[in-house]
Amino acid sequence: MKKTFLFTVLILGLCLTACSDDDDVSTTEISNEEKVIALLKSIETGDQEPAAYINPDKYIQHNLGVADGLAGFGEILQALPPNSAKVNTIRAFEDGDYIFTQTDYNFFGPKIGFDIFRFEDGLIVEHWDNLQVTPEQPNPSGHTMIDGATEITDLDKTEENKALVRNFISDILVNGNMDQIGNYFDGDHYIQHNPNIADGLSGLGSALAAMAEQGVTMEFSVIHKVLGQGNFVLSISEGYFGGEHTSYYDLFRVENGKIAEHWDVIETIAPEAERLNTNGKFNFPD
Repeated sequence: MKKTFLFTVLILGLCLTACSDDDDVSTTEISNEEKVIALLKSIETGDQEPAAYINPDKYIQHNLGVADGLAGFGEILQALPPNSAKVNTIRAFEDGDYIFTQTDYNFFGPKIGFDIFRFEDGLIVEHWDNLQVTPEQPNPSGHTMIDGATEITDLDKTEENKALVRNFISDILVNGNMDQIGNYFDGDHYIQHNPNIADGLSGLGSALAAMAEQGVTMEFSVIHKVLGQGNFVLSISEGYFGGEHTSYYDLFRVENGKIAEHWDVIETIAPEAERLNTNGKFNFPD
C-alpha cells in the first residue's frame, strides 16, 4: 500500500510536468491559493490528485520532521492512523510566489499550523511550516488561536504594512527598544490570540512580567522572512524561548497603520541529530 501510494504520487507529478499547457487544465484553471488549500485538505481526504500540484523534481521540505521530496510527503501521510486527520484552513494569503496559510489540524493530535509554499511555474517547489499543540482552553481574554478577523483589505498598503511589522519585530522584539512600543499600537486596542496572553498592551506587559518572575525568557534574534497581503502580515523569526532554540511565526492584522490583532505559533527547533532532512528550518531564497 505504501509503495503504491508513493508510486501514484510520483507518476501524477511526473505526468504534470510532461503535459503541455493545453492539456494541463487542472493547474491552469485554479489559483495557487486554491492548489494549496486542496493539497492541505488531501491530508484529511486521502485525495491523491492535489499531489500533482507539487513539482516532483524540485520539492524542498523544511519541516525538519519530514524527509525531503515527494517521498517524504507520502511517508508522513502513510504514518497517519486511518481516518484520524482533520484539516480546516482558516486563512490563506498570497505574496508573489508565496502562499501562506493558517490551519486548524488534527495531525497526530490537534495542532494549529502556519504553512508557507513557494511556487515556480504554477507548481509547489518548497514548503515551510510551524506547528503548535492546540490548547484546551481559550486565552485569558476568551480568544482561541484561530478565531478573529479574516477579511483581507487594504491591498494597496501591503508593502507599508510589511515594513511596519518588520520594524516592530526589529525594534521591540530583537533590539528590546520598549520605549518605542507605543508607536506600533493604538493605545490598548489590541486583540491577542496567543493562548497565554490577554488583550491589549496591558495584557502583553502582564504576561512578560509573569514570565520574568518565573525566569522564562523570550528572545528574537533573526527575522528570516516577512510576507503579507493587504492588512495581514506574517513574520518568520528565529530565537530562543525558555532557553530552547525556537521558530516564531507571527501573524498580524494591521489597521490604520497600527497593529490591531495578533496570532502566533511557536515551535521548538529540532536538534540536528533528530532531523529527517538537511534543508534547514528557514533558508528562504533571496
